[in-house]
Amino acid sequence: MKRKIFFRWLKVIILIYSSIGIALFYLQDRFLFHPEKLSSAYVYHFKMPFEELNIPFNNIDTINLIKFFPTDSIRRGVVVYFHGNKNNIEHYAKFANNFTKYGYEVWMEDYPGFGKSTGERSEKKMLQQGLQIQRMAAAKYGKDSIIIYGKSFGTGIAANVASESTNQRLILETPYYSIPSLFTCYAPIYPTSQMTNYQLPVHLFLVDVNYPITIFHGTSDGVIPYRNAAKLKTLLKSTDEFITINKGAHNNLNNFDLVKQKLDSLLNLR
Repeated sequence: MKRKIFFRWLKVIILIYSSIGIALFYLQDRFLFHPEKLSSAYVYHFKMPFEELNIPFNNIDTINLIKFFPTDSIRRGVVVYFHGNKNNIEHYAKFANNFTKYGYEVWMEDYPGFGKSTGERSEKKMLQQGLQIQRMAAAKYGKDSIIIYGKSFGTGIAANVASESTNQRLILETPYYSIPSLFTCYAPIYPTSQMTNYQLPVHLFLVDVNYPITIFHGTSDGVIPYRNAAKLKTLLKSTDEFITINKGAHNNLNNFDLVKQKLDSLLNLR
């Protein structure tokens, strides 16, 4: 009798485990991305000077890019900004002022399926598009005037772009070690490295960045746990910084004086 009960419960546990694993595999894009699409006729209204570009990527895909400009005519450089995993550029435009007030342009793209950008989403395509934007920036500004900035999901793309190009600095806000390692924080009993469609190994990209890196992460981040990002510390060079924001959450680091002061000092270096 006990043997039958044991195997009955074992079957139930295996069924539950398998069902959850299958759901995680097939629904992972819904967990990872929360885009808000916009019509191509939609008109942006931002409280700062800007220019909208629709850049052909291939015969089907188009990258929608917004360039935010300083009010001063003097340009100190450009910040190529890779945003998080939800909404579209409108949600992140408020952060452009962190850089435009110091004379930097901010170039912010939407990923495929976000905002007005079109095409099917894939890791390879997003990395290629990120590099295309950096090359456009490099055609206008010298390498010492380009800052690559990544926020949340965008830190993976930013880190890859930084590893494949020469720029002034890489800044990462609430990064992850890799997508599989992040998924492991939520589903530790599953083989996430084999299950995930996206890898974005930030830890591998950082090894190939040979100029200064600055990382911001909060200890109370409930989306990308601090312990996951903290593993990146061992990969940093002597010129790099990992700045811990005590009690900082995932979406409020911009409110902390330490972050503001550090950004101010970095952007005033030139």
